[in-house]
Amino acid sequence: MIVRSFKDIEGTDRHIKSASGTWESKRIVLAKERAGFSLHETTLYAGTETSMWYANHIEAVLCVEGEAELTNDETGEKHLITPGTMYLLDGHEKHTMRPKTDFRCVCVFNPPVTGREDHDENGVYPLLTEPAED
Repeated sequence: MIVRSFKDIEGTDRHIKSASGTWESKRIVLAKERAGFSLHETTLYAGTETSMWYANHIEAVLCVEGEAELTNDETGEKHLITPGTMYLLDGHEKHTMRPKTDFRCVCVFNPPVTGREDHDENGVYPLLTEPAED
C-alpha cells in the first residue's frame, strides 16, 4: 500500500515544472510503482496556451478548479472545461489548452509516465520506460 499526498511531493523530483513555463505537475503515481497508470495533479497557468499531442499515451483529465478552453486541433471543435468536467484523449488527439484562470486538474496516463517527461517541439511526451526490477 502506498499513501502519499501532493504536499509530500512538492519540491521533489516528482514536482515537474514545464520548460515552456505554462504548467506544473505533481506526479503522485509513476511508472516505477508498477500500477499500470500514472496519476498527476497538473496546474496550467491563466493566460497561457499549451499545445499537446499524446501520440504515445491515453490521458483522462478531470478539472477540479478553474476554467479553460480546450480545442481539438484536428477538428477545430472547442469545449469549455470547468470543475467536474472530464475529457478523455482516447484517440491521441492534438489539442490546445487556454486557461482563463489557473486551471487545476487530476490526470491519469496509460501507459504510465516515468516523471521525466516534458512536451517536445510537437507537444508529445516521449515514451519512456522504467527498467525492470530484479
